[in-house]
Amino acid sequence: MELLLFILMAYGLTQILVYSDMPLLKKLRPPKNSYMGYGKVFHCPMCMGFHVGWFMLLLSPWTELFTFDTTIVNAFLLGCLSSATSYVLNMVFSDEGISLKHNYNYNEPPSETGEE
Repeated sequence: MELLLFILMAYGLTQILVYSDMPLLKKLRPPKNSYMGYGKVFHCPMCMGFHVGWFMLLLSPWTELFTFDTTIVNAFLLGCLSSATSYVLNMVFSDEGISLKHNYNYNEPPSETGEE
């Protein structure tokens, strides 16, 4: 249950930091091309999700919602978990609802490989 709470909170915080229209956050969020291109981190849910994950680990001693040992390995692993789940949840859920995309075109027959 702790891990599920961690994932949902990391996703929520990532969404707020990347997409919020709050004037304060819009002012603090740098443009994509700033900091020699590293400004993109503030516009990417996968990148920001990683940093949210390790930051939330640092908050672990002050919350009863989740408790993880504060180690460098846990910071890396929870950062990776937060990054992956934030990205996947961001791709599935959007402002328009659940997003399901198919790449297969049913109107065209499959192409034969090796023949023209």
